[in-house]
Amino acid sequence: MAQKAPRGLLSRLGRYLFIIVRDLLIIVLAALVVSFLIKTFLIRSFSIPTSSMEETLQVDDRVIVSQLTPGVFEVNHGDVVVFVDPGGWLPSGLATEDDPLTTLFNWIGPRLGLPDESGDEHLIKRVIGLPGDTVVCCDALGALSVNGVPLEEPYLSLPDGVEDVSGSSFSVVVPDDALWVMGDNRYNSADSRANLSKPGGGFVPVDHVVGRAIVVSWPAENWAWLGNFPSAFQGIPDNPIRG
Repeated sequence: MAQKAPRGLLSRLGRYLFIIVRDLLIIVLAALVVSFLIKTFLIRSFSIPTSSMEETLQVDDRVIVSQLTPGVFEVNHGDVVVFVDPGGWLPSGLATEDDPLTTLFNWIGPRLGLPDESGDEHLIKRVIGLPGDTVVCCDALGALSVNGVPLEEPYLSLPDGVEDVSGSSFSVVVPDDALWVMGDNRYNSADSRANLSKPGGGFVPVDHVVGRAIVVSWPAENWAWLGNFPSAFQGIPDNPIRG
């Protein structure tokens, strides 16, 4: 006849199991809290849906976005930024307002490490004009200028044989608290130029900026830091708004 385990031994085993389960729950909870705080205040991940930023970003690349810009750090010329649609930039039906439950899930999910399902309301472009800048295109050599300084833009992807950095001419002054943004794939990007007739005049309010894209995180073969090419914007004089 099998001998029953001493009651004291079973009690000790129960306590050990309780401690193990308790510690695991604490670790998981702490990890979720840390992840939540990081993704709420520091970084988010977005997927690239279009070719408007090629060759810098490819379709389906995933980028890590620092939410410290703007805020702790200022937006600079050349930054690649993710921003909320200022209104009417995206095709009809993409920037829709979700029901409250879906909105809550889309807010919580990315902060727990899940893919951002609200990306249809976001765009990603490069900052060309800061508040107060005068942005003009194109000069006799086909270059774009900011505050009278022609830019050499090494990040551009242009069609073969094309020298003008924009297929359309424009001259704009960027309002206070706004940005002028353009895609690196200039002839396949519905950026500020394509939205001049919209209510916002093609400008992106700074408070619509989610953050600065700092690295391509996936796929592994496309891993790269995303620079803002300070040499391309060197020598641009300050304007009255920025001082």
